[in-house]
Amino acid sequence: MQPRTSRHAVLAGFLGWTLDAFDFFVVVFLLDVLAKEFGVPKKHVIATLTATLLFRPLGAILFGYLADRFGRRGPLMANVIYFSIIELLSGFSTTYTQFLVLRALFGIGMGGEWGVGASLALEQAPRKWRGVLSGILQSGYSIGYLIAAIAARTVLPSLGWRWMFWLGALPALLALYIRTKVPESEAWREHRVGSIGALFRSVKGHVGGFLYLGVLMTFMMFLSHGTQDLLPDFLRVQHGIPKPAVATVVILMNVGAVIGAILFGQLSQKIGRRYSMIAALALSIAAIPTWAFGGSLLVLATSAFVLQMGVQGAWGIIPVHLNELAPDSARGLMPGLAYQFGVLCASPTNQLQDLLHDRVGYSWAMAGFEIVVIVSLTILLIFGRERHGHAFYSGDVLVEKD
Repeated sequence: MQPRTSRHAVLAGFLGWTLDAFDFFVVVFLLDVLAKEFGVPKKHVIATLTATLLFRPLGAILFGYLADRFGRRGPLMANVIYFSIIELLSGFSTTYTQFLVLRALFGIGMGGEWGVGASLALEQAPRKWRGVLSGILQSGYSIGYLIAAIAARTVLPSLGWRWMFWLGALPALLALYIRTKVPESEAWREHRVGSIGALFRSVKGHVGGFLYLGVLMTFMMFLSHGTQDLLPDFLRVQHGIPKPAVATVVILMNVGAVIGAILFGQLSQKIGRRYSMIAALALSIAAIPTWAFGGSLLVLATSAFVLQMGVQGAWGIIPVHLNELAPDSARGLMPGLAYQFGVLCASPTNQLQDLLHDRVGYSWAMAGFEIVVIVSLTILLIFGRERHGHAFYSGDVLVEKD
């Protein structure tokens, strides 16, 4: 694979995940605004985040199947156009029911993008660069959150909440880039399946591995969504931080997330995928006390920065780890399906933390939940496995020698 070609593939996957994440996280900054707009309690708006997460596995199955059966490029372009249209329509919602349905439909698009984009990107990446490119690819999630925070500080006050969603239609232009610059995956050409039956037989032969990945991804989702989704609300309610300062904290923490994803992704090339993830989790748990109980804006912002270096440091390894563990003939389906299976199981994260908030207070709800998650993840990784450096197709061996 030519370096320029692989760069286009990685960039397409990165941009798709960035824009997808932006479209998801705009809601996080609009909880109060949308509750007032639709005349519902804030918890109803929080439930739309859960609806998005619940429908993501459907997208993983649909677009993952299409990617393994017909190639990566076409399904990825269709996916980008689909979630862009749904995001545009979300901005035209006039009732809570309309908005809820559209956010559920958006979940289908969000669920399909990650698996297809990651397989297309990593199958075309040189093996010696897989770790750092995996980190760059996954950092698109944090950058999407960061852009949403910037939009909350700039677009929301001047243009209103609807424009936050209308801007989400711009990713449709990415389909043009994929169409003109990104070639089809050679790994897919070599391992393509002839029928849906053959595809699912391939997956069936790896049930044990899929279940492990599903459990791993459930706790990874608890880690990510449990430290991000309600953080703006937590900072305002628990610590009395004004909205502009909250957006600044979110921007800073996502800078830390991007740095962590790239650093730990590169580290995984040297010490392996699991040990690098464990190191990132150790950094995360060290930041929990001040992140949840800090007494000043500076302490809270610094802790959020460090915590997300660890959280997204671990996440930066996930794209390459899941793709290396997946069977060659189902790499479009299985990593994305395991990923979204974790999303499905972890979809009540926000409601669980909200419930704990009522029982033990907001700070302990956030901290206690994540301590349990990090300890559980560490145990899963210690007893897990990896296929560090697995060749995706026959030509991949030659790429490694370049």
